[in-house]
Amino acid sequence: MTTELIRYPSTKKKSLGSKIRWTIFYIVLSVAAFAMVVPFIWMVLTSLKSPAEVNSFTWFPSELHWDNYVTAMTAAPFLDYFRNSFILAISMTLLTLIFATAAGYSLAKMPIPGKTYIMWYVIAMLMVPFQVVIVPLFLVVKSIPLFGGNDIFGQGGSGWLDSWWGLIVPLSMGPLFIFLSRQFFTSLPDELGEAARIDGVTEYGIFARIMLPLVKPALVTITVFQLEAAWNSFLWPLIVTSSPDLRPLQLGLAIFAQDELNVQWNYLMAGATLATVPMIILFIAAQKYFVQGLASSGLKG
Repeated sequence: MTTELIRYPSTKKKSLGSKIRWTIFYIVLSVAAFAMVVPFIWMVLTSLKSPAEVNSFTWFPSELHWDNYVTAMTAAPFLDYFRNSFILAISMTLLTLIFATAAGYSLAKMPIPGKTYIMWYVIAMLMVPFQVVIVPLFLVVKSIPLFGGNDIFGQGGSGWLDSWWGLIVPLSMGPLFIFLSRQFFTSLPDELGEAARIDGVTEYGIFARIMLPLVKPALVTITVFQLEAAWNSFLWPLIVTSSPDLRPLQLGLAIFAQDELNVQWNYLMAGATLATVPMIILFIAAQKYFVQGLASSGLKG
């Protein structure tokens, strides 16, 4: 009886190759992360420079000018701009959470005729950029009946232009949030709803009391997305409003760039730094559920 020598692959070589691959992987991620952080570092450093240093394009300020933040906040009513941005972001997010989750639940769990085609339409709308619909949306807002001096046919006045209605309502719903909600509700077992119906629970009760608490990652994800979009909104408030009393923060920062030949970069960056802080705090607080929501919904970014 012959005994053959069995040679097993070297675990040391495999371990060494795996370590090399992971090292390269982490190096690439570190370089990419640094490239993403550099603009924020430049923003903070620029906010602490003098005007002369800003024009000379130096990386580090020779002296930290913390008074740039005080000057930037007193150059315009930025406390009012912050207040307007908070009102805009919170109102849009609340409306989105109400209507997007209801639409997602309906498309996932209710026997709606043609809901597959409706979902295709929602997915198709994801590929349409906002710039394409901005003119029709403006005309719709301007033609709202019985608002802003309009008659019942939406003529003769300004509709929702230059009002909180025009700022908040048009962008309080988006196909992305309907898609996210629908993906989460689809993953829940239908037996939950069927058991509740047998017990006499209404459809609204099933949605609000049973299904909604189970999709907390979706709610956090939608909240983070919508708060960020509303907080950083610039183009739509620029188009739909003309009153300084309704001006949000991002539009207020444009005061430092009114003269294209003399942009006050240090004050502009100081204001932008303060405007970024709430979003950083929001993401850190909601990071766990936010990442879980993206992973569960199948989105990758």
